[in-house]
Amino acid sequence: MKTDFDATRRAFDLPEGMIYLDGNSLGPLPTAVRERLARTVSEEWGEMLIGGWNRAGWMGLPRRVGDRIAGLIGAEPGTVVVGDTLSIKVYQALASALEMNPSRKVILSDTGNFPSDLYIAGGLARTLGPDYELRLAEPGDLAAALDETVAVLLVTEVDYRTGYRHDMAALTERAHALGILTIWDLAHSAGALPVKLAACKADFAVGCTYKYLNSGPGGPAFIYVAPRHIDHARPALSGWMGHESPFAFDLDYRPGRGIERMRVGTPPILQLAALDAALDVWDGVDIEDVRARSLELGDLFVSEVEAGCPELVLATPRAHGDRGSQISFRHPEGYAIMQALIDEGVVGDFRAPDILRFGFTPLYVGLDDVRRAAQILVGIMAGRRWDKAAYRRPAGAVVT
Repeated sequence: MKTDFDATRRAFDLPEGMIYLDGNSLGPLPTAVRERLARTVSEEWGEMLIGGWNRAGWMGLPRRVGDRIAGLIGAEPGTVVVGDTLSIKVYQALASALEMNPSRKVILSDTGNFPSDLYIAGGLARTLGPDYELRLAEPGDLAAALDETVAVLLVTEVDYRTGYRHDMAALTERAHALGILTIWDLAHSAGALPVKLAACKADFAVGCTYKYLNSGPGGPAFIYVAPRHIDHARPALSGWMGHESPFAFDLDYRPGRGIERMRVGTPPILQLAALDAALDVWDGVDIEDVRARSLELGDLFVSEVEAGCPELVLATPRAHGDRGSQISFRHPEGYAIMQALIDEGVVGDFRAPDILRFGFTPLYVGLDDVRRAAQILVGIMAGRRWDKAAYRRPAGAVVT
């Protein structure tokens, strides 16, 4: 293994004594980000003011950072741009793909997809008119649900609740054989496992950066468009930054060249600076090593928890090829159990209705962390330490 995980762990600022297994929801702070943000604020914004757009290279950040992400998701150079939110990028990809397949009106997705993706797809279908439809299949039935009525297949590669991993290569090949375009949401893939967009011939991909890429809360999203599509994929959100000449202030929109056309509004420079610095952690890291260690950590956790907590039911596939970089267990009192864990220094998260979710990020999580987390969970279950009024889920509580 070429990657030095002791070195990558030192690159993060983690609270003393905490075992952080929630990087699949929000990654921790890379130490380099604090310095980078301070420099961006004081030396660039503070001293250069508006001149920072040119002197500090702000204008080119979305594309430059996009190329860095491209290397982590198996994408060709010049095919990824960063900015806006993931919901906006989903909308962009869907609208472009539907326009490229005009004789068909069906968006196919699955019941395990992240709700926001489905909201966006359903809302776009309603906007386009009664002929358009969002159709859902069970996660394991997507291949069978593909047919010649489907225009676009929209899939989150790794299920946010269970960690089930769809087969990108097989589903994309099957979709293309039927004349269907594919959009892959990489929110739980980018930085967690090897992604091979170019090799799989994916048409579009989107993803967020605040999970495994550690860009911080609200970090910007990215969009990928395959080279074969980029010069004729028309952006429905035709923002000024996607214009061929944004500072000509032309009243008629002309899409920019290549992936630049998928830019929308003014780039969030502080967030992009944080992401750029966070990506430095990946210098010298092999994503194949990350995947191998992640599977090792997950296997250890499953073994330890199942040996000591028979009442917890594994929700994540056991087969390595069928899962992402998280392990989920089911229990009717999952919310209370997770609150007890957090109180004892093990931070995972809960997903309704009954899922305890744990993310395994080798950049800062080690084997000793996993053993200790499992030991604490076993103790909580054995002593019913979760069974307290303070840990019960309040009615109507918002779980983020």
